[in-house]
Amino acid sequence: MIWDSLLERIKNKPAQQELPELDEKLALGALMVRVAKSDNNYHAMEIGEIDRILGATYGLNAVESAKMRATCEKLEAAAPGTPDFALMIREHIDYPHRLEVAQQLWQVIIADGARVSAELTSLHEIEAMLGINPEDSPADD
Repeated sequence: MIWDSLLERIKNKPAQQELPELDEKLALGALMVRVAKSDNNYHAMEIGEIDRILGATYGLNAVESAKMRATCEKLEAAAPGTPDFALMIREHIDYPHRLEVAQQLWQVIIADGARVSAELTSLHEIEAMLGINPEDSPADD
């Protein structure tokens, strides 16, 4: 009886939504999610900061920002690796704006009030992939 119910639910499971094609905007959001998760704790403060940054950067309201972040979370979970996100940003965004990306990633890291070495390491790896000079890192201020 239980197995029949379980099998029925599996058969009637709705098809998963296809993820949108990755662009530099979604890549930024996915990188922010990845950095926030790099210490194995994804805090509400970090989520709020990601939403705030996406809203401010792309002129989104709170609901649109949250929806974009949710999409970025799915992309981050499905993506093969951080270099793909960084390459998308590096190819489409000039150096001054990549510095802004690094600053936004730093804001996400410090949003929960804790500086965790895993997050800092992740940030520096991403900065290197973005072609950010180490002396320009916002984490070194």
